[in-house]
Amino acid sequence: MAGTGKVIAQNKKAGHDFFIEETYEAGMVLTGTEIKSMRLGRMNLKDSFARISNGEMYLHNAHISEYDQGNRYNHEPTRARKLLMHKKQINQLIGQTQQQGYTLVPLKVYIKNGFAKVLIGLGKGKRTFDKRETLKRKDAKRDIDRALRERQKG
Repeated sequence: MAGTGKVIAQNKKAGHDFFIEETYEAGMVLTGTEIKSMRLGRMNLKDSFARISNGEMYLHNAHISEYDQGNRYNHEPTRARKLLMHKKQINQLIGQTQQQGYTLVPLKVYIKNGFAKVLIGLGKGKRTFDKRETLKRKDAKRDIDRALRERQKG
């Protein structure tokens, strides 16, 4: 099952800004100071995205803070990090992202069996009225749940 393990960072805005149609799990190529900083929970996925170039997938703009005890061998916080996926999956994603409006969005980063994994979502951008509709639906569901809880108490 994709997305199980100790969650390091989540992209909460992804569900608000995109319709996520499929998810894929990918490994990350990291340096020693990056994984140490990640295990301390010092990572941010805000404004990050995945891009395929030359048949390889990279994670851009993901911020991993510098490791405190990292000395001169510390890493650059927002460098592009290579993601590990099967060639067949990457080729499939190339075809899907060529379609109008589709993009690769990192949803969350987690540790699974000692390895850093990222959950990539194939998303289609929402328009403003879609976002408003989603918020209305969420508010209505919250009101219904609140009413049901009050009914069960009384």
